[in-house]
This record gives sequence, C-alpha cells and structure tokens, in this order.
Amino acid sequence: MLIDAHTHIFSPEMQNQRQELILRDKSFQLLYQNEKAKLVSAESVIAMLDDRGIDRAVVFGFPWQEVELCQRGNDYVLESISRFPDRLIGFITLPWQGTDEVLQECERGIKFGARGVGELALYHQTLNQDIFQVIEPIARFLESKSIPLLLHINEPVGHSYPGKVAIDFKALQEFIRTHPELPLVLAHWGGGFFFFELMPEIKTITKNVFYDTAASPLLYHHQIYEVALKIIGEERILFGSDFPLLTPRKYFKEMNMVVNSEEALKKIKGENARRILGL
Repeated sequence: MLIDAHTHIFSPEMQNQRQELILRDKSFQLLYQNEKAKLVSAESVIAMLDDRGIDRAVVFGFPWQEVELCQRGNDYVLESISRFPDRLIGFITLPWQGTDEVLQECERGIKFGARGVGELALYHQTLNQDIFQVIEPIARFLESKSIPLLLHINEPVGHSYPGKVAIDFKALQEFIRTHPELPLVLAHWGGGFFFFELMPEIKTITKNVFYDTAASPLLYHHQIYEVALKIIGEERILFGSDFPLLTPRKYFKEMNMVVNSEEALKKIKGENARRILGL
C-alpha cells in the first residue's frame, strides 16, 4: 500500500474566502498571501493519487488560531473522508491551545472518523517549553488512545522562508520524553531532530517518534534518506509530499536514487504509515 502521509486540503468555501482569511489569521497570511501558494480540494488530492499510482493520502486542513475556523476545516476533512473512505485518511487540526473547547473539538474529530491530529503548527513564534506545555491536555488525550499527533517542526538553521520559526530542541526532547506512548510524527524530518538520535539518551526516548519527508526536496540533499536509514532505520520514516506544495514525483525519484532496499522503500512509501494508522 502506498500512502502519502502529508497533504493539505481546503473546502471550496474557504478557497473562495482566501483574502478574508488572510486578514483574519496571521499564520495563514504568512503562508498564503502569495497567490502562488495553492489551495486545493479533496478532489485534487484524489487526482494526484490517481496520477502517481498512490493508494491513499492523509489529508488535513490548516491549524487556524480560532477554534471556529478549525471546526470548519475539520468538517470538510470529515466530509471528504466519508466521500472517499478508501482513498483519504483524515487528521484534524486544532489551534495551539489547551482549552476545554479545543479538547472537545479534538474528541469530536476522533469520534467522527479522524485517525489523528495535525498538522499542529505555530508559524509566528518560537516553539519552546512554555508553548509545548500549552498542548499538554491534547497530548495526554491522544497518548491515552494511541492516536498519532503530527507536529510541524522546521529546521533551526539554513535559509529563511515564511513561517519558519526558532525551535527549542531541548523542549522538544522533553515533550517526547514525557509522552513515551504517544505516536508522534515530526514533519519535515523533524527539522533534523533525528540526527540527535546518534546520542544514546535521545535514542532511548524516540521509539514512538516518526519522521515524515514533507518538503524534503526543498530543504535537503537526497542523501538525507541514506543518512536517516543509517541513524533511525526504515521503520520510522513516512513518505509525505506536502501536496500541493510539491507532488510525489521528485520524492520517489530521490528515494530510488539512494534507497537500495525494496523492503525499505515499501515501508517508507506506505507500510509504516499503514501500521501506525491501524489500517
């Protein structure tokens, strides 16, 4: 089974309200004020899957700062997975808050068919210990049910781009350590956090930490697959395209250049995702 574990969708209504939403949400403005940044529907994801011969995709909306906007986005995700149950796997997004209202929205999404939560992200402030503390109620709820949490973690060095923030890896380490049974997916190779799994004290706490490949061709040389396989192995890497930012074509080309094992390719391209999603 081939699974794209990281794609974004927006309802036609939200696509038509793009300018209004840019004024309403600072993070959305950072990422989507450029008209070249695409907003696509569930049907566009299905067309991409068909074009590339991929079986299924994890779909989610935007992590709005308002609960009401997240609810609207989540409603579209839940409606989409009901229309395409054999193709789409839904995650719900939430504001980076720990209020009862946010927890209730999390519970609602899971009740009505979501398989995970994410991509949770902050695009305009440092991700530090205090910020991680805010989502403790969500993390505890998901850990109790072994439901995956997908976090946006960008690399702390290199070139700048809209939405790139400072990341406190020490705080991320503590979050991982205190939630050992939480299936945690760190997007974008975890901003390189997996490099630190060469340290024994990090390796011992990351058995349930997975890394997706979203935006990899824009950030890393293709040798990152070879390096990642040596450090963390083939069981904890998830192919994610970040569609519509990129399509799967370049990812598969890069993987095929450096990953020599067919078994490893199968796991990265879908079997690992299938396993942690319980499909």
